[in-house]
Amino acid sequence: MKKTLAALTLSSIGLASVPAMAADYVIDTKGAHAAINFKIQHLGYSWLTGRFNDFEGSFSYDADKVEDSQITVTVDTSSIDSNHAERDKHLRSDDFLNVEKFGEAKFVSKRIEDIDDGGEEFDVVGDLTLHGVTREITIEVEKVGEGEDPWGGYRVGFEGEVELTLKDFGINYDLGPASRVVHMELHIEGIRQ
Repeated sequence: MKKTLAALTLSSIGLASVPAMAADYVIDTKGAHAAINFKIQHLGYSWLTGRFNDFEGSFSYDADKVEDSQITVTVDTSSIDSNHAERDKHLRSDDFLNVEKFGEAKFVSKRIEDIDDGGEEFDVVGDLTLHGVTREITIEVEKVGEGEDPWGGYRVGFEGEVELTLKDFGINYDLGPASRVVHMELHIEGIRQ
């Protein structure tokens, strides 16, 4: 009996010292709790804003070991929406996104850099494939929050920002010097699986 009790105690101590594993999440696009927005200067006089309506993705996340997290997001480039049908038609053309040839953009993380040692702010470094070109980008991310939802699930949310230079992705349409960089704003809420 003493051996069994000792074995149970030792095995309990061993289990308690095993680190938590990263949980898997699906980005909640069905509930519209995620968004990929953009803005770019229009001729240097104002901002043109828009979003991509159709995308999906998943990520793994462990608040205690953020650097082990991973994320993959796929965007339907034809879903670009700047609230102006004629402009959207032009943005989908081969002057810009060329959605007939490059109907999908994809981001795959390569590493996560915890910049505040608390898992609240970090850089997500990964490969973005857009317009047939793959380049490494760094997304500055801040954790918004996490916890149980009213439906018995568990969620975690983040916001991120990154600037993309259009010519880096082979988009060379000249809109003037003020309109060469697009500012991306990302809002991601994931449901734990």
